[in-house]
Amino acid sequence: MNRWITILIFCLTIPATIAAGVVFWGHRQFYFIAMLVVLQAMLPFILRFEGRKPKARELVILAVLIALAVAGRGAFVMLPQFKPVAAIVIIAGVAFGSESGFLVGALSMFISNIFLGHGPWTPWQMFAMGMVGLLAGLFFKRSKQLSNWRTVIALCIFGGLATFIIFGGIMDFHALIMLMPQPTWASALLVFGRGVLFNAMHALSTVIFLALIAKPLLCKLERVKMKYGM
Repeated sequence: MNRWITILIFCLTIPATIAAGVVFWGHRQFYFIAMLVVLQAMLPFILRFEGRKPKARELVILAVLIALAVAGRGAFVMLPQFKPVAAIVIIAGVAFGSESGFLVGALSMFISNIFLGHGPWTPWQMFAMGMVGLLAGLFFKRSKQLSNWRTVIALCIFGGLATFIIFGGIMDFHALIMLMPQPTWASALLVFGRGVLFNAMHALSTVIFLALIAKPLLCKLERVKMKYGM
C-alpha cells in the first residue's frame, strides 16, 4: 500500500469518524467510536503488509512466531502480566520489518483471545501489541548484526520501555474510557496510577524473556533468512 494512501487514511478517515461520532452520538457512543478509530488505525498496516506481496516461506515463519506467542500467553495464563508475547513480537519486528511486527502482534492477541475471551478490549490489545512490533521494526531497521549481545541489550531496554509506555499506556487509556463515561483528569490519574504496577511487571517479564530467547531465536531466524533468500 502506498505510504501516501496510509497518511490519507490517518488524516481523513479517523478525524471524520470522531467528528461524526460527536455530531450524531455525542458522548453516548464514545466507546464504540474509539473502537472504530483503533480498527481504522490498524487497517493501513495490514494493507501495506499485503501490498508488498510476502512469499509463502515468510508467511509460514510469521505463522510459527504467532503460534509461539499464542502458546506462550496461554502457558503463563496463571501469572498476570508475566507473558512472553511482547518479546516474541519484538523479535518478529526486528527480524522481518515493521509491517510483519505489527501483523504478528495484532494476530497474536486476536488468536489468543479466542481461548482467553474476546471482548471490546480485543481491538485495543491488537493495536497496542501491533504498535510494539511496528516500533521494534522501525528502531532496529538498520541493525546489521541482530544476534550479538549489544543488540540484545538494546532490545531489552527497548522492550521494557515499549511494553510499559506503549502497550501499558494504550490499555490504561482503554480502561479509562471503559470505566468512566466522562473521564476527568482525576479519574485518569487514578487509572494510570493503578496501572503502573501491572505495566511494570509486564515490562519486566518482556526484558527477562528477551534476555533469554532473543539471541538464539534471532540467530535461527537469520540463518533461515539467509538460506531461503528472504
